[in-house]
Amino acid sequence: MISSIKRFLIGRPLKSTELGEQKLSKTKALAILSSDALSSVAYGPEQILIVLVTVSATAFWYSIPIAIGVLILLTALILSYRQIIFSYPHGGGAYVVSKENLGMNPGLVAGGSLLVDYILTVAVSVSAGTDALTSAFPSLHSYNVVIAIVFVILITILNLRGVTESASILAYPVYLFVLALFILIGVGIYHIVSGQVSPGLHTPIGTPVAGISLFILLKAFASGSSALTGVEAISNAIPNFKNPAPNNAAKTLIAMGAFLAVLFSGIIFLAYYYGIAPSEKVTVVSQIAEDTFGRNFMYYFIQGTTALILILAANTGYSAFPLLAVNLAKDKFIPRMFTIRGDRLGYSNGIMILGIASVILIIAFKGRTEHLIPLYAVGVFIPFTLSQTGMIVKWIREKPKGWIPKLTINTIGALISFIVMLMFFLTKFTQVWPVLIFLPIIIFVFYQIKKHYEAVGDQLRVSTSELSIPIEGNVMIVPVAGITQVVENSLNYAKSLSPEQIIAVYVAFEREDEKKFEEKWKIWQPDIRLVTLHSYYRSIIQPLTKFIDIVEHKASESNYQVTVIIPQFIPKKGWHNILHNQSSILIRTILLYRRNVVITTVPYHLKK
Repeated sequence: MISSIKRFLIGRPLKSTELGEQKLSKTKALAILSSDALSSVAYGPEQILIVLVTVSATAFWYSIPIAIGVLILLTALILSYRQIIFSYPHGGGAYVVSKENLGMNPGLVAGGSLLVDYILTVAVSVSAGTDALTSAFPSLHSYNVVIAIVFVILITILNLRGVTESASILAYPVYLFVLALFILIGVGIYHIVSGQVSPGLHTPIGTPVAGISLFILLKAFASGSSALTGVEAISNAIPNFKNPAPNNAAKTLIAMGAFLAVLFSGIIFLAYYYGIAPSEKVTVVSQIAEDTFGRNFMYYFIQGTTALILILAANTGYSAFPLLAVNLAKDKFIPRMFTIRGDRLGYSNGIMILGIASVILIIAFKGRTEHLIPLYAVGVFIPFTLSQTGMIVKWIREKPKGWIPKLTINTIGALISFIVMLMFFLTKFTQVWPVLIFLPIIIFVFYQIKKHYEAVGDQLRVSTSELSIPIEGNVMIVPVAGITQVVENSLNYAKSLSPEQIIAVYVAFEREDEKKFEEKWKIWQPDIRLVTLHSYYRSIIQPLTKFIDIVEHKASESNYQVTVIIPQFIPKKGWHNILHNQSSILIRTILLYRRNVVITTVPYHLKK
């Protein structure tokens, strides 16, 4: 029943050979990876007005020069990340750039910030989308949290179905949103030019404002820069593009920057000219749409597409989080389970963890977007600053042809990103202080996991053999995952029982890995028969249990017994069992109902 439900929700398993079919075209990639950046148009301009309104409505004209500053920063970031795409074509973004040019600790700061940021991306996007929905239907306002959680579950299931399928579905709402805002901006400007909007609604640019200060302007600029969140996602997700991946990723990045610049500047201009003031229950985009069209079809079309893209902007997190997790897992800073592809060839463990963490965050903050945005934005600008600084170091160290313009671009990006990050800490410390606590904790956890894997790796290396206690048996099956001391210990245990036959079983995901392992095995254990099973669907359990069933059937005909020897890790600290015994527990559970199969666990004690 569980298997049937799983197949219904996420579809049939895909073969590893179908991975190429899961790559994204530029059109789909623009939708799935730019939705976060484009959706921030719905709340970025509003954040500027929220700061300016604390002075007075007269100060709204400052939103125009502030928007110009945001566009300058956007240009610097787009050009910078374009250079990162070509310099690091295998993805990884700020984590890889910082790690290779600034050192491991800055890399982990960038990686940790981005992991948290992608969780916040989902929480902020879904919360903002829910706000847009309840702005159009105020009676739903009290159900914000429940609605947001339902949306997260739906998006998680959609992403578990695979990158291509989710992109195909999500492309339509994204492009509908872009179309809706282009219509809104176009009609709005037409109304202004034709004199249908009273000039008295806004304060002329240059009007003196009492109480305005550089501090407030920088605070408004930092708040408006939250519209740039998601710009880095494309550089993290280069492996998801069709070949040539770097070229396609760079073109997608430029297209995203162009759309974002036009939409952001258009909304800022209309909000200023219409004299829109921020409201707790009605968004700025909702007010502009109502003033432009009234409460008709176009208003609801704009609100509907805005709500959709805000919700589906979470998909950027689902695209980038698993790939960043893969890079960290390869470096052994997070569990290796994040490197395993699921039935639909996506990194399903990363997708599910992201969904669960986002739901927890939405519940903790009660779906209030304004409480999440500052923490979300500062989590973006830390990696922005580190990645730009890393590229500065790279150009100075390598000095390739034409490096001076590249250095200039990254220097401008690094300086502005650093100023924005600093302003968030200075102006919104009460909202962003958690970053000073969770980042050191995350880095500490990274190093603890790394230390654990290194310690286990040292113990698993083949060096000495341990004596085993003999038991009776005829045919021994020993599942093996590599040439390690644990495997050697299990084989010695099997040999000590003097069975008629010992069969070592290795499950390979790739043909190349299968051949390499067979060659190594012939040198290491030439006297023990090795059976290699190829798994098309990256499952260890299914091919292994099927093989055991075949052996069991033959064993029952010849009246002899089958014993399966499974190593069990016994760490000194119990929580480490989570990292090492998942497969062992599953195999034992599945084989429990085989009549002619004896399950024997061989304990292997891991040191502290």
